[in-house]
Amino acid sequence: MTGPLIQFLVCAALIAVAGFVLSASADRLAAAYGWGRGWVGLALLASVTSLPELASGISAVAFVGAPNLAVGNALGACVVNLAFLVVVDALQRGQPMYHAAAATHVLTAAFGVVLLGLAALGLIAGDRVPVFMNLGMISPMLLGGYLLALRSLQAHEREVEPPPPPDPDARVQREWWRFGVAALVVLGAGSWLPQAADQLAQAAGLSRSFVGTVFMALATTLPEMAVTLGALRLGALDMAIGNLLGSNLFNVTILAVDDLFHPGGALLAVAAPVHAGTAVTAMTMSGLVLVGLVMRPRGRVLRVVSWVSVGLLAGWLVNALLMALSGH
Repeated sequence: MTGPLIQFLVCAALIAVAGFVLSASADRLAAAYGWGRGWVGLALLASVTSLPELASGISAVAFVGAPNLAVGNALGACVVNLAFLVVVDALQRGQPMYHAAAATHVLTAAFGVVLLGLAALGLIAGDRVPVFMNLGMISPMLLGGYLLALRSLQAHEREVEPPPPPDPDARVQREWWRFGVAALVVLGAGSWLPQAADQLAQAAGLSRSFVGTVFMALATTLPEMAVTLGALRLGALDMAIGNLLGSNLFNVTILAVDDLFHPGGALLAVAAPVHAGTAVTAMTMSGLVLVGLVMRPRGRVLRVVSWVSVGLLAGWLVNALLMALSGH
């Protein structure tokens, strides 16, 4: 058990370090090109920091033969990202997080609910979902929904808050180089992760669904955590929130990519039905975030976090318990 655990920890460390580099480079690129921080967090950072989930999912279905690892990792990462908003809420000084956040995040969270609902529908329907060329029909719906979300969110952000003017003095080439190297580190460590997680699950006698939803999800969301903390250090709250919510959109869409590489028919049809519980949990937590962004509560529970964050933390704990008891 020691070998897989060491591999797992090395992957996690590489992902965390690369995440900090991505955060700083993305902020400089945003200034250079005149991009809004919310859009950078949603599109650029969210896509790159979700590379571990993408690499891990493809590796899990194509090489390890563990569809439950892939599905558990993608959906579990959504739950972890939403739970990490609790940390953002606790670290936010001055105005509470939900009171200071931009209104554009409402649209991101709403699209997240839609995509998670499609994934839950595919898991519940199982093999009753039509399959075309080894691809479940839910997969193109997820991909189309993600592309629609990106286009709608970019248009909405430009309408609500025009982007800042570009900085002609920025060293763009150097930042793209740093950004690319950090992204490759994240991709490599993410590809290595499923083998270590699968060996760890077998050595500890844990189910693949539990390991994928809890342990792998925690490790593969380290870039999101690192980038979010880096954005907070820069005072970019909207970049931090946009990264987490945008990563959830990308993570659900990863299921469509995993389906393409899965050799045994539609991925959601062979995954354990217990993953529908994770999808519903993420939907519920996204709903709580929507409530917080609309109500914008000012008070804090025990002067630490808002009551919305208490609900998010409870959702993550309940889902982890559900996975532990599932046995799949």
